[in-house]
Amino acid sequence: MTQKNRPLMSSLSDEQYMEMALALAREAFCRGEVPIGALLVREGEILARGYNRREALQDATAHAEILVLREAGARLGSWRLLGTTLYVTLEPCPMCAGALVQARVARLVYGARDPKGGAAGTLYNIPADPRLNHRLEIKEGVLQERCAALLREFFQARRET
Repeated sequence: MTQKNRPLMSSLSDEQYMEMALALAREAFCRGEVPIGALLVREGEILARGYNRREALQDATAHAEILVLREAGARLGSWRLLGTTLYVTLEPCPMCAGALVQARVARLVYGARDPKGGAAGTLYNIPADPRLNHRLEIKEGVLQERCAALLREFFQARRET
């Protein structure tokens, strides 16, 4: 286990984990990527962390959530990510929300709502759809204003260049 993924105290709050996701989003911002950060936690241990890398990888699926699910699956040797919580700074899109259901993630905690593409309560609610074989507990609005402010700052800077 690497130093950066060493288990943390299980008593960390949702806000503390979201602070970590925000730090990852800021890293994405610095690299010219849409600033969305994510981490996957199980029993206080960070299994994976990442941020959007669509531009760097030239891959439309390189959203923070997808990259984190891939990393955790490889680390655990299983696509079933039972008992995990995903922390992400922006409400997942339909692709990512569907991937969370497929990966059997137990809980989703996100910061800002996405009025243009949110699929965890805003436009759709894929993780809670009773027609699917798995549902997630969802908690929204954790550090919402800070998550939204970072996105606004990024897109404002893009418009000015």
